[in-house]
Amino acid sequence: MKYKLNVFLTLFLMTLHLGNLLLAAEDENELKGMKVLVYTKNGEGYVHDNIPHAVESIKRLGNQYGFQVEVTDDPGYFTKENLQDIDLMVFTSTNNDVFESDQQRLEFRKYIQAGGGIVGIHSVVGTERNWEWFKMLIGGRFVWHPKFQKFKINKIDHQHTSVKEMPSVWEKEDECYLMKELYPGIKVVMAHDLASLDKDQEERILELSAPFHRYYPAVWYQDFDGGFAWVTALGHHIKDYEDPTFVNHIYQGMKYIAGKVNGRNYSKAYASDRDTPVRFE
Repeated sequence: MKYKLNVFLTLFLMTLHLGNLLLAAEDENELKGMKVLVYTKNGEGYVHDNIPHAVESIKRLGNQYGFQVEVTDDPGYFTKENLQDIDLMVFTSTNNDVFESDQQRLEFRKYIQAGGGIVGIHSVVGTERNWEWFKMLIGGRFVWHPKFQKFKINKIDHQHTSVKEMPSVWEKEDECYLMKELYPGIKVVMAHDLASLDKDQEERILELSAPFHRYYPAVWYQDFDGGFAWVTALGHHIKDYEDPTFVNHIYQGMKYIAGKVNGRNYSKAYASDRDTPVRFE
């Protein structure tokens, strides 16, 4: 009898522990029930062929983790009415001017100021290159990249939730984006290892990566002007959006932003035009 009681107690505790693990996993899925806007607009210039693959990848994540995905390349979508129920946005390989009017830019800025969030993928750093506020939000402006090749990306902040499941040294084929006008508020969590790049373009790399030396921002986040941004400069190739490591990379970034947003409060949206000076308060 005592043996049976011990077995029963053990099984009960194991079941209870499993239930707690399942509840914890459920609690950690901050994206569940959210509405995500995936924006894919490109202005004049180069358009990445990865965009439809990225969209399908995010849709699969939505099915897996229980969040709604709305996709558009229409800048006319950016009205207060449309954005009020958007929990976070993903700008996936957007490039050049993606808005058609300053009113649309203002509505996007007010969304961020009200507590909205954005996940930026790859050429998002080449988006709205003439809009200072947007470049501050995203973290900089794309200027050039070495040829597509295999290189290393190092995790430099092992504690940050958005990269906790990523390799400490991630070796992959991609484009190593270099930027100018880097905004000092970004917090870098992964960095390109420039020493792992081919040496045939070394002089140009050294010129454009200054004042950085060996390691250069690849993935970063920040709280900015009332809202939240997480950006990865990676993700050039269509195969990335089928690769479990890269797809998890995007999911972790989305999950991080989902954990930061908590509804929108438009009383905090103080901008009267796209270029209203940022209030550092």
